[in-house]
Amino acid sequence: MNIEQIIRMISRMVMRRAMNRGVNAGIDLAARRGKPAEDMTPQERRQARQARQTAKRARQAARLTRRMR
Repeated sequence: MNIEQIIRMISRMVMRRAMNRGVNAGIDLAARRGKPAEDMTPQERRQARQARQTAKRARQAARLTRRMR
């Protein structure tokens, strides 16, 4: 392995982590509908939690289908 391959590998790992964080933050924001947690009613918090769980299951299903391919 030369230095260029190592740099590419490290940059891909960093980008993958950054993209995952961004996607998760976007899903959380969409689940909360842009409201801070303090301003939400218990019903809205419950809906936001369910939306996050649904998104998590969707990511798991996508991961599983990629493995099956």
